[in-house]
Amino acid sequence: MKKRFNIRIMGHEYSVVSDRGDEYVESVVRYLNDKAREMGNASKNISQLDIAILVALNTVDDLFRIREEKEIFHSQLENRSQRLINYINEKM
Repeated sequence: MKKRFNIRIMGHEYSVVSDRGDEYVESVVRYLNDKAREMGNASKNISQLDIAILVALNTVDDLFRIREEKEIFHSQLENRSQRLINYINEKM
């Protein structure tokens, strides 16, 4: 069931709807704010828009890397499963 959340990211208030629980939404908000703080601390005199874009770029990069790792893992799992099936069939 979807629920409305009032969240604060980089000092701005937003109202979002999610079917995830309170803890999940809080962890997403905490993650974004932590990343924004990291970016802001690493680059002085940077606008909030630039910080938001850098956070988005880094987050998407993380997502793409995880997807790639997942695909590699899935492929390795399929290969190992097929080898195991072949081994079992040979022994029967």
